[in-house]
Amino acid sequence: MTITRRSILMGAAAGALAAPFIRPGAARAAEFAYKIANNQPLEHPSNVRLAEAVKAILEETSGAVDIQIFPSNQLGADTDVLGQLRSGGVEFFQLSPVILATLVPNASINGVGFAFPDYDTVWKAMDGDLGAYARGQIENAGLVVMDKIWDNGFRQTTSSSKPIQTPEDFQGFKIRVPVSPLWTSLFSAFGAAPASINFAEVYTALQTGIVDGQENPLAIMKVAKLWEVQKYLSMTNHMWDGFWLLGNRRAWAALPEDAQQVVAKHFNAGADRQRQDVMALNATLRGDLEGHGFVFNDVDPQPFEDKLREAGFYAEWKKTYGDEAWEILEAAVGRKLA
Repeated sequence: MTITRRSILMGAAAGALAAPFIRPGAARAAEFAYKIANNQPLEHPSNVRLAEAVKAILEETSGAVDIQIFPSNQLGADTDVLGQLRSGGVEFFQLSPVILATLVPNASINGVGFAFPDYDTVWKAMDGDLGAYARGQIENAGLVVMDKIWDNGFRQTTSSSKPIQTPEDFQGFKIRVPVSPLWTSLFSAFGAAPASINFAEVYTALQTGIVDGQENPLAIMKVAKLWEVQKYLSMTNHMWDGFWLLGNRRAWAALPEDAQQVVAKHFNAGADRQRQDVMALNATLRGDLEGHGFVFNDVDPQPFEDKLREAGFYAEWKKTYGDEAWEILEAAVGRKLA
């Protein structure tokens, strides 16, 4: 069966929500008509690879499992959709571990500041013991989680007045962060003034000077056109973030075992392909963003890590996560943090 994808605009106003992927009529109705949601735009590698995965799932299950994609927070903010996932209103959901920590506190352990020096260490950890530990925590909270985590990327810092080159540059710096104790704690340790602001309001907050800067992966910088309200882009690489592909336990249990295997196989294969896509995208984004006017600077991470240690950041989070989780993290990154 051939699957096509089209986006239907709900109204002509700017910012109108796009409809989910629409499939042509099948020979018979799908036995399992499920939804998957995320906060990424249709053109993001996550949704490109998800589209391939759900097409393959539909074909390999002979039309029995039909999964529609709802991108760009169409079904609500992340915390809202997490509630829908738990209640069964949504069957699958891609979510950052740091946001998932509102339900599964130790799921965010991959977000510890400056823990990962590079992608090789990330994937060794997240496909190894650290990822297995996080998945166990997620499953204990009553959710299904796929084996492979998808990539969001290393987070960088932008500012309007000066480049961030040393920890001292953060002193008194008003920086927007997502709603997360881990983010707030990280920047507070540098003497910054973190402000939790919904991302939809970030552009205006930067434009009006409510905050001096923000932090995100490079791809988000491009999508949000932050060069229009920021000048400096410092490659701080202060945190790596990804997306777990989560499932509702009842909906998952309703699938026959062979269908579960098909779904898991294609979702995990999609994650592997998406990781390569993001890596390739990152290789071009710096030049692209410099062309738009961003002034880049590279950062030595060691003074930042030293400052966090001096401020008690690592000791605090070791206590929060517990000795078991912290030992797994340190073994995964190959060094002591606290």
